[in-house]
Amino acid sequence: MKGFVVASIAVLCLSAHADKIDDLVRAEMNAGKIPGIAVAVIRDGKTTKMRGYGLANIEHNVPVKPETVFQSGSVGKQFTATLAMMFVEEGKIKLNDPITKYLTEGKDKWGGVTIKHLLSHTSGMSSMFYGRLDLRKDYSEDDLVKFWLESEMVETPGQRWRYSNGGYVMLGVLLGRVGGKFYGDLLQDKIFKPLGMDTARIISESDIVPNRSSGYMLRDGKLVHHEWVAPRLNTTADGSLHLTLRDYVKWDQALYTEKLLKADSLRQMWTPVKLNDGTTAVAMGGGYGFGWGVASQGGIEMIGHSGASQGFTTWICRVPKKKTTVVVLGNLAEAKTDSLGLQILQSVLPELKPKT
Repeated sequence: MKGFVVASIAVLCLSAHADKIDDLVRAEMNAGKIPGIAVAVIRDGKTTKMRGYGLANIEHNVPVKPETVFQSGSVGKQFTATLAMMFVEEGKIKLNDPITKYLTEGKDKWGGVTIKHLLSHTSGMSSMFYGRLDLRKDYSEDDLVKFWLESEMVETPGQRWRYSNGGYVMLGVLLGRVGGKFYGDLLQDKIFKPLGMDTARIISESDIVPNRSSGYMLRDGKLVHHEWVAPRLNTTADGSLHLTLRDYVKWDQALYTEKLLKADSLRQMWTPVKLNDGTTAVAMGGGYGFGWGVASQGGIEMIGHSGASQGFTTWICRVPKKKTTVVVLGNLAEAKTDSLGLQILQSVLPELKPKT
């Protein structure tokens, strides 16, 4: 607990002029025993808040800064989905292409499953993936495809929304085959470098990554390092990225432009998917597009996603109509960055608070 005491002191030693957001973060960190949090608030194209709280690494007493590198968790799915839509615009793939056109191993198993189904979690494939894998074993992409072939189809494609990490893992393999290189290299070439997201990258256990945070978990109420995952399994397209607050700010700014995708493609990503019966799929407290959850409060649209992986939790929410975005990154598995993020968002935009 000594490390947490140090982290708590770091949080409590905020300026006496701490604002409402500082108060919200401090309260959540103390209540949840969270070592470190990073927060960004972007309004009208300007970063009005970018701050680190607590510790990125307890053992070395390293504070969280805007440059601190956190794992993305499933927030990384929006980058995979963007890459897919870039290929659609380039004519390399079509949303209604059967995935077996590229993942030929599944021709006898995945009939009727399209790229759109993978993007929107409506493939009909089982949602169980990591629960059946040996997380301490390195798998090649071909190994993962073979493993996924052993999973049963549980519904007709397009019949139901069912969150599927495995579907996005397969999407990454598919995009890699279409693009002729590892999907992570494609992200670097087509998204990160063009946007100047200099610290965004696929997770690597062997590379020296400046300002890399450590991920923690609670065991019997005490902080410990999170359990490790095999290095190659930690590079899949369902959310295996390293990002900083500064990277997220550049990402958010790009989404107001057509630097990556045309406006029509972006709108398609942010439109709740419809099922075979014509109804909108209910997902994550709202609807789901391609790599983004979609909800509304008081008629105001919000698009976002949360993530959790290896002792990290993340949350991003964009309110385009108000040109406002909140990003919250944490380095504790149990950290509720989603609820904290919503509190911060509502403190910035009170009109999003539920009417009582």
